[in-house]
Amino acid sequence: MNSRVTGVCFLPIALGVALLGSAAVAWGAEVKGAAILQHPCGKVSVRHMGLVYEGKMADAVKLGTPELQAGWRSMPAAERDMMAGMMKAMSQSAADFSADIKAHGLLKVAGNSATLTVRKTHKDASGSSTETMTQSFELDGSKCAISR
Repeated sequence: MNSRVTGVCFLPIALGVALLGSAAVAWGAEVKGAAILQHPCGKVSVRHMGLVYEGKMADAVKLGTPELQAGWRSMPAAERDMMAGMMKAMSQSAADFSADIKAHGLLKVAGNSATLTVRKTHKDASGSSTETMTQSFELDGSKCAISR
């Protein structure tokens, strides 16, 4: 077979495989480690964590779904302040969170929803412990919003 004909036959197959790969991420797949940071939900998660860490709750809330934003606005101011303080105390810088995602992250995508889990195990002289952070998202095309 002529090499030009082989190339022409191979191109549609290669494109099909590439498209199927991206569809798998959109419709039901697991994304691990550094690849999470390239996914829209990984990007919004890191941005959200960084904003919370910086104390910019109004901006962080804007990264949520309309329902999440409405729930936040409906809370009494004192409750919002308490929640913001707890979230800030438990947050970390965007750079540190990115590193944790790379080392310990798993993003499960199913249709228009996704869940990011970052599970770290700490071992020391007194034993070991596991710290788990989970965040849920809603996808709308290539846009991802925090849902809880």
